[in-house]
Amino acid sequence: MVLLKGDQAAQDPWIRVADEDPVPDGASALLTYDRWRRDRDRLVLRNAPLGIILHSEQSPLPIADDLPRLGLVALEFPKFTDGRPYSHARLLRQRLGYRGEVRAVGNVLRDQLLFMRRCGFNAFELPDGADVGEWCSAFDEISVFYQPAANGPPSAMDLRWPAESPAETPVSVFGMRGY
Repeated sequence: MVLLKGDQAAQDPWIRVADEDPVPDGASALLTYDRWRRDRDRLVLRNAPLGIILHSEQSPLPIADDLPRLGLVALEFPKFTDGRPYSHARLLRQRLGYRGEVRAVGNVLRDQLLFMRRCGFNAFELPDGADVGEWCSAFDEISVFYQPAANGPPSAMDLRWPAESPAETPVSVFGMRGY
Protein backbone atom coordinates (compact mmCIF):
# COMPACT_ATOMS: atom_id res chain seq x y z
CA MET A 1 0.00 0.00 0.00
CA VAL A 2 1.20 3.50 -0.91
CA LEU A 3 -0.16 6.45 1.05
CA LEU A 4 -0.72 9.64 -0.96
CA LYS A 5 -1.09 12.88 1.01
CA GLY A 6 -1.09 16.17 -0.82
CA ASP A 7 0.82 15.44 -4.00
CA GLN A 8 3.40 13.02 -2.62
CA ALA A 9 3.90 9.65 -1.02
CA ALA A 10 3.91 9.71 2.77
CA GLN A 11 4.74 7.40 5.64
CA ASP A 12 1.65 6.09 7.39
CA PRO A 13 1.87 6.69 11.15
CA TRP A 14 -1.39 4.84 11.78
CA ILE A 15 -1.54 1.23 12.97
CA ARG A 16 -4.67 -0.69 11.99
CA VAL A 17 -5.92 -2.58 15.00
CA ALA A 18 -8.18 -5.60 14.53
CA ASP A 19 -11.28 -5.73 16.73
CA GLU A 20 -9.89 -8.53 18.88
CA ASP A 21 -6.33 -7.13 19.22
CA PRO A 22 -5.15 -4.86 22.03
CA VAL A 23 -4.70 -1.17 21.18
CA PRO A 24 -0.98 -0.32 21.38
CA ASP A 25 -0.04 2.30 23.96
CA GLY A 26 1.27 5.60 22.62
CA ALA A 27 0.69 4.72 18.95
CA SER A 28 -1.74 6.23 16.46
CA ALA A 29 -4.44 3.57 16.33
CA LEU A 30 -6.92 3.10 13.48
CA LEU A 31 -9.98 1.19 14.67
CA THR A 32 -13.22 -0.02 13.15
CA TYR A 33 -16.42 1.80 14.04
CA ASP A 34 -17.65 -1.34 15.81
CA ARG A 35 -14.55 -1.39 18.02
CA TRP A 36 -14.91 2.34 18.74
CA ARG A 37 -18.55 1.89 19.71
CA ARG A 38 -17.77 -1.12 21.92
CA ASP A 39 -14.73 0.38 23.74
CA ARG A 40 -15.35 4.13 23.41
CA ASP A 41 -15.35 4.94 27.14
CA ARG A 42 -11.94 3.35 27.60
CA LEU A 43 -10.47 4.61 24.31
CA VAL A 44 -11.19 8.30 24.98
CA LEU A 45 -8.86 8.09 27.99
CA ARG A 46 -5.86 7.23 25.76
CA ASN A 47 -3.19 9.86 25.31
CA ALA A 48 -2.47 9.00 21.67
CA PRO A 49 -4.20 9.73 18.35
CA LEU A 50 -7.25 7.71 17.36
CA GLY A 51 -8.82 7.12 13.96
CA ILE A 52 -11.87 5.25 12.72
CA ILE A 53 -12.52 3.24 9.57
CA LEU A 54 -16.09 3.48 8.33
CA HIS A 55 -17.43 0.93 5.87
CA SER A 56 -19.48 2.38 3.03
CA GLU A 57 -22.77 1.50 4.73
CA GLN A 58 -21.73 3.30 7.96
CA SER A 59 -22.61 6.98 8.10
CA PRO A 60 -20.31 9.40 9.94
CA LEU A 61 -23.31 10.93 11.75
CA PRO A 62 -23.08 8.58 14.78
CA ILE A 63 -19.50 9.75 15.42
CA ALA A 64 -20.24 13.47 14.93
CA ASP A 65 -19.74 14.31 18.62
CA ASP A 66 -16.46 12.38 18.70
CA LEU A 67 -14.86 14.03 15.65
CA PRO A 68 -12.76 16.48 17.74
CA ARG A 69 -11.07 13.42 19.31
CA LEU A 70 -10.27 11.79 15.96
CA GLY A 71 -7.22 12.52 13.86
CA LEU A 72 -8.32 10.32 10.97
CA VAL A 73 -11.56 9.11 9.45
CA ALA A 74 -10.93 6.45 6.80
CA LEU A 75 -13.80 5.82 4.40
CA GLU A 76 -13.80 2.47 2.67
CA PHE A 77 -14.61 1.98 -1.01
CA PRO A 78 -15.50 -1.73 -1.21
CA LYS A 79 -15.91 -1.50 -5.00
CA PHE A 80 -15.67 1.34 -7.51
CA THR A 81 -19.44 1.40 -8.09
CA ASP A 82 -20.21 2.20 -4.42
CA GLY A 83 -20.35 5.99 -4.16
CA ARG A 84 -21.49 6.32 -0.54
CA PRO A 85 -18.02 7.28 0.73
CA TYR A 86 -18.13 10.37 -1.53
CA SER A 87 -21.28 11.51 0.28
CA HIS A 88 -19.77 10.65 3.66
CA ALA A 89 -16.67 12.76 2.91
CA ARG A 90 -18.81 15.77 1.95
CA LEU A 91 -20.90 15.28 5.07
CA LEU A 92 -17.75 15.22 7.22
CA ARG A 93 -16.30 18.36 5.65
CA GLN A 94 -19.30 20.55 4.97
CA ARG A 95 -21.97 19.66 7.49
CA LEU A 96 -19.91 18.37 10.40
CA GLY A 97 -16.94 20.72 9.87
CA TYR A 98 -14.31 17.99 10.29
CA ARG A 99 -10.80 19.33 9.55
CA GLY A 100 -8.73 16.20 10.19
CA GLU A 101 -7.54 13.62 7.70
CA VAL A 102 -10.21 11.97 5.55
CA ARG A 103 -8.61 8.99 3.84
CA ALA A 104 -9.95 6.90 0.95
CA VAL A 105 -9.20 3.20 1.48
CA GLY A 106 -10.15 0.04 -0.35
CA ASN A 107 -10.87 0.11 -4.07
CA VAL A 108 -9.32 3.52 -4.79
CA LEU A 109 -8.97 4.12 -8.53
CA ARG A 110 -6.84 6.71 -10.29
CA ASP A 111 -9.77 7.82 -12.46
CA GLN A 112 -11.77 8.74 -9.36
CA LEU A 113 -8.98 10.44 -7.41
CA LEU A 114 -9.81 14.00 -8.48
CA PHE A 115 -13.47 13.58 -7.57
CA MET A 116 -12.55 12.09 -4.22
CA ARG A 117 -10.43 15.16 -3.47
CA ARG A 118 -13.27 17.48 -4.51
CA CYS A 119 -15.55 15.71 -2.02
CA GLY A 120 -13.13 16.29 0.85
CA PHE A 121 -10.64 13.42 0.86
CA ASN A 122 -7.09 14.58 1.58
CA ALA A 123 -5.31 11.21 1.77
CA PHE A 124 -5.53 8.10 -0.38
CA GLU A 125 -4.33 4.52 -0.01
CA LEU A 126 -3.03 3.54 -3.45
CA PRO A 127 -2.34 0.00 -4.62
CA ASP A 128 1.13 -1.44 -4.05
CA GLY A 129 3.53 -0.36 -6.76
CA ALA A 130 1.46 2.68 -7.79
CA ASP A 131 3.43 5.40 -9.57
CA VAL A 132 2.67 8.41 -7.34
CA GLY A 133 3.54 10.91 -10.08
CA GLU A 134 1.14 9.25 -12.51
CA TRP A 135 -1.63 9.14 -9.91
CA CYS A 136 -1.07 12.80 -8.96
CA SER A 137 -1.45 13.82 -12.61
CA ALA A 138 -5.14 12.92 -12.21
CA PHE A 139 -5.56 16.07 -10.11
CA ASP A 140 -4.73 18.27 -13.11
CA GLU A 141 -6.81 16.60 -15.80
CA ILE A 142 -9.86 18.82 -15.31
CA SER A 143 -9.39 22.46 -14.40
CA VAL A 144 -12.90 23.99 -14.28
CA PHE A 145 -16.01 22.49 -12.70
CA TYR A 146 -19.65 23.51 -12.63
CA GLN A 147 -20.34 21.81 -9.32
CA PRO A 148 -19.18 23.37 -6.04
CA ALA A 149 -16.65 21.30 -4.11
CA ALA A 150 -15.96 20.51 -0.47
CA ASN A 151 -12.26 21.30 -0.96
CA GLY A 152 -12.91 24.93 -1.93
CA PRO A 153 -11.89 25.63 -5.58
CA PRO A 154 -14.26 28.07 -7.29
CA SER A 155 -16.89 26.70 -9.66
CA ALA A 156 -17.29 27.86 -13.26
CA MET A 157 -20.10 30.16 -12.14
CA ASP A 158 -17.86 31.73 -9.49
CA LEU A 159 -15.20 32.29 -12.13
CA ARG A 160 -17.71 33.70 -14.56
CA TRP A 161 -19.21 36.31 -12.19
CA PRO A 162 -16.55 36.85 -9.51
CA ALA A 163 -17.05 40.58 -8.83
CA GLU A 164 -20.82 40.76 -8.79
CA SER A 165 -22.63 41.01 -5.52
CA PRO A 166 -25.26 38.35 -4.80
CA ALA A 167 -27.99 40.99 -5.15
CA GLU A 168 -26.89 41.74 -8.74
CA THR A 169 -26.55 38.13 -9.87
CA PRO A 170 -29.67 36.20 -10.91
CA VAL A 171 -30.37 33.16 -8.75
CA SER A 172 -32.16 30.04 -9.95
CA VAL A 173 -34.75 28.14 -7.95
CA PHE A 174 -31.91 25.77 -7.09
CA GLY A 175 -29.86 28.55 -5.51
CA MET A 176 -27.27 28.72 -8.31
CA ARG A 177 -25.98 32.16 -9.24
CA GLY A 178 -25.93 33.22 -12.85
CA TYR A 179 -28.76 30.96 -13.94
